[in-house]
Amino acid sequence: MIRSVPEIHRDNARRGRPSFSIEFFPPKTEEGESVLFSKTLPALVAANPDYCSVTYGAGGSTRDKTLGIVERIQGDFDLTTVMHLTCVNATRDELSEVIQEARRRGVKNILALRGDPPGGAGDWVKTEGGFQYSSELVAFLKTFADISIATAGFPEGHIAQVAGREADWEHLAHKIQQGAQFVVTQLFFDNSDYFRFRDYLVNKMGVTVPIIPGLLPVISRNQTKRFTAMCGARLPTPFLDQLEALGDDDAAVTAFGIEYCTQQIEELVREGAPGVHFYTLNKAHSTLQILKNLGRA
Repeated sequence: MIRSVPEIHRDNARRGRPSFSIEFFPPKTEEGESVLFSKTLPALVAANPDYCSVTYGAGGSTRDKTLGIVERIQGDFDLTTVMHLTCVNATRDELSEVIQEARRRGVKNILALRGDPPGGAGDWVKTEGGFQYSSELVAFLKTFADISIATAGFPEGHIAQVAGREADWEHLAHKIQQGAQFVVTQLFFDNSDYFRFRDYLVNKMGVTVPIIPGLLPVISRNQTKRFTAMCGARLPTPFLDQLEALGDDDAAVTAFGIEYCTQQIEELVREGAPGVHFYTLNKAHSTLQILKNLGRA
């Protein structure tokens, strides 16, 4: 049954059970989409995730494909799916059309994002007739009574926030005030960053919604360094030293990533995190092995 994610979080909290969720991106090729639906999704769905999410693509470039994949996941696997939505290259009216179409396709949950500039580079420029900030998109989504709203949080501060991480966290608190019902964080590799972020939001800003840690089980040294450079996530020195020592041995990096992420989750859950969101990169192996290590698969 397709449900609202806040309802899922509430039910799991009552049961004392951390949530776990998985993220996919729309494949660029028919072969990639075939692998996602014939292999990756069946393997991960067998582990009983609480929900999944599907990204929107740079500049909203995968809008129709994202809608189709979300609809197919919910239809084929009966798995609640969160659709990402960005402000990039879209007017208010165009966003309304996307939201209405998503509702027609059975979408109940949307992750509201500002989005990166088209191409991922250059200054952010508001689309005429659109929104400047993701908080505006959150408030707009709030007018659709049957949509639950998620937003992104950055434990180390957004890479574009020149005023510092606490200013960024206060903007996040504003998005929650506008109607966001849960937060999924950017990837991080030092749990102390998450705890500092969470405690600031809860103790200083009065935030009460679930703050879900987003984690990436690493599978390649160079890929990890590229991702973190793009999003501004910090690589702790011991972690980076181990990556460098393993070099281009991707099998060894994958095994290290599984063990490291398992330890991250054990500490996060022990210290009160309400669950974890896996950035799967459309692959099943690492996430499944971590869940087995945790007794969840």
